[in-house]
Amino acid sequence: MNAPIVLRLLLLLRFLALLSVATLTACAPQQQTQSDDASFELDLNAVLGGNNTEGYLRADTPRSFSFPADHGMHAGFRNEWWYLTGNLETVDGKQFGYQATFFNTSFIGDSLDLQNTTTGWQSPRIWMAHVALTDVNGKEHIALERFSRENPGLAGAQLNPFKVWLENWSLQSAFINPPEANGSLQANDSIQANGSLQANGFPWQLNIEDKAFSISLSLDPLKAPVLQGDRGLSQKSPEAGNASYYYSLTRIESEGKIVLNGESYPVTGLSWLDREWSTSALADDQSGWDWFSLQFDDGQELMYYQLRDNSGQTHPNSEGNWTDHNAQQTRITSEAIALLENKNWLSPTGISYTTEWTLKYDGQQWIIKALLEDQFMDLSVPYWEGAVEILDADSGEQRGKGYLEMVRN
Repeated sequence: MNAPIVLRLLLLLRFLALLSVATLTACAPQQQTQSDDASFELDLNAVLGGNNTEGYLRADTPRSFSFPADHGMHAGFRNEWWYLTGNLETVDGKQFGYQATFFNTSFIGDSLDLQNTTTGWQSPRIWMAHVALTDVNGKEHIALERFSRENPGLAGAQLNPFKVWLENWSLQSAFINPPEANGSLQANDSIQANGSLQANGFPWQLNIEDKAFSISLSLDPLKAPVLQGDRGLSQKSPEAGNASYYYSLTRIESEGKIVLNGESYPVTGLSWLDREWSTSALADDQSGWDWFSLQFDDGQELMYYQLRDNSGQTHPNSEGNWTDHNAQQTRITSEAIALLENKNWLSPTGISYTTEWTLKYDGQQWIIKALLEDQFMDLSVPYWEGAVEILDADSGEQRGKGYLEMVRN
């Protein structure tokens, strides 16, 4: 939830339900590229509400963020993820979108002393990864997922050098961070892209290898981390603790290679990283969301998540952030933005997803249009996530690109 956003907990928690059916054991991680439980029904409120939080920490008050420390794991919270999306292209204009997400969740509420729980199969954490590639010109979208119990040889996360992995899918730094690299960050603080950010272990490397496709990228942020919500506390429903700690890297210079159908494509472009950790999120009156991460050609960005209530209307806890050229932020409430649904696409599961929107904010108006209508993630948790373009609502000229995630219950 996303994204994009804390509601992506849904993916983790449904995954746990699937594990209980499949009785995953330590002898082998499960891999799959299609949902083999498409009829499974899940109540968002049952798994994302404030129940069953005993023994876990909750996101209930703003905190100071420190980097690079906060790129790593956060003990005591039930769920955590690293969520990358991006738009890439070749020198001759062939376009790709990609997603690479590493989720982990704990099924035992405890203090999660990471030094004592990651030996062998003793960790209470389980990992899931989603990756997807959109070949815009070839009109093809491929989605993959993998699962594993935490184990140093199969899945996990470490801070120095930074690395998150599930088998041969990984996001990592090649550099060890010096002790003096850590620095606190509050809302509206600024870190120079060519200073502290590179001292924090950048560039990172994303490596995804699979028989369906492979992605290898070098990732170098152009802006300081953006703290979403109230100084990094992203409140998803009124109850205290139904929130996440949430920051983003909104503009990441990306360069590398994609291999698809036996062809190798050198690519460049921009990526976006969402980082969240939390224990609970939803209230009883919430169901589904739409998450936008938009990168404008003029060097600014917009993130907005529209939470939906049980009747499909916008929930008042919807919010976002406008990030200017210097990573200075303007918080966006649900009253400050308008979203209109222009065009829908019907998925194989019978769920309708909006693939063209009109977005209005601060006297400006854009069309947000999917680069490919069918970017459906037909996995153990079905949802829509894919590359979009930003068009001027009056002239139709392109103003940027981004990513969109939609989850419907």
